[in-house]
Amino acid sequence: MVKAEQYSGGEAGTWSVEELTHSLPRDFVGYGRDVPEFKLPGGKKLAVNFVINYEEGGEHSLDQGDSEGEAMLQEIGTGKTPYVGQRDTPMETSFEYGSRVGIWRLLKLFEKHSMRVTMYAVGLALENNPPATKAMLDGGHEIASHCWRWFNFEKMSPGEEEWHIRKGIESYTATCGKPPVGWYYGRPSPRTRSLIAKIYEEKKLELLYVSDDYSDDLPHWRPSPAGKKGLLHVPYSYANNDFKFFIAPGFGSTSAYQEHMLGAVETLLEEGKDGKPKMMTIALHARLIGQPGRFQALKTIVEQLSKNPDVWVATREEIAREWVKQYPDPFVGKSNGN
Repeated sequence: MVKAEQYSGGEAGTWSVEELTHSLPRDFVGYGRDVPEFKLPGGKKLAVNFVINYEEGGEHSLDQGDSEGEAMLQEIGTGKTPYVGQRDTPMETSFEYGSRVGIWRLLKLFEKHSMRVTMYAVGLALENNPPATKAMLDGGHEIASHCWRWFNFEKMSPGEEEWHIRKGIESYTATCGKPPVGWYYGRPSPRTRSLIAKIYEEKKLELLYVSDDYSDDLPHWRPSPAGKKGLLHVPYSYANNDFKFFIAPGFGSTSAYQEHMLGAVETLLEEGKDGKPKMMTIALHARLIGQPGRFQALKTIVEQLSKNPDVWVATREEIAREWVKQYPDPFVGKSNGN
């Protein structure tokens, strides 16, 4: 056994390198034609989850002690390279739009329609904006973990990543009153799944689901790295994501974005008419879709869904708990090879 090296003090696990190695088996078959029946409240035919990726204030920035500024998911251009060793005012203020303006525009829209959404919230971003954090909690929205910092963890050492997970749990507990039950990294390492599962098991915390998974339109169980049980995967979406305004071939206009989202709703509602509803994620970023010119497209989508009696707008936690009630963990007590 080798103890994971520590990035900045604190407790550490005593896990072997093998235990921290990515061991998720590939599954090319999934549900196939045998799609399970997912009973939604009120006989609805589609579960829609809006996710707001709240990252502003947790990105790379020299004012947080980082060596370079941020370069991802921003208005400046796809060829942007990070400022190294100096502050990047255009980038920093582009992110600040999301926390100063965009998040409030989105919250007001969802509040108007009594919709609860999932916040993929970066821990430090919540710390940096207490009024927005309070509004999220007061609105009954789910706070899921988007890590303590919005980083690429792929090349991070196991010890440093472990420190970030523990710091994140500590941060969310302080700002939200409890640790998150769901996690989504976005830029995970090969050890991410194992580290989260093992730390939650060690701390005796509830890990309801993880979402670094794009493989299905329904939740599904996979073996957990934390022992003889499963870990629920609630798939996320790159396809239904406003970041495609910034990549090619992405959304060239707000009408294309609106058409894509409502087309996905139409397809999944049609498939749900056979008594086997599915779920759909609509992924948002406060600094992207929160801009006035793009916002109207989202507003139209929300208004149409609010009037559709067959659509259940829910948080990922609500969807996950419904799934667990209907399809309990099938791996309990079974050896999963980890």
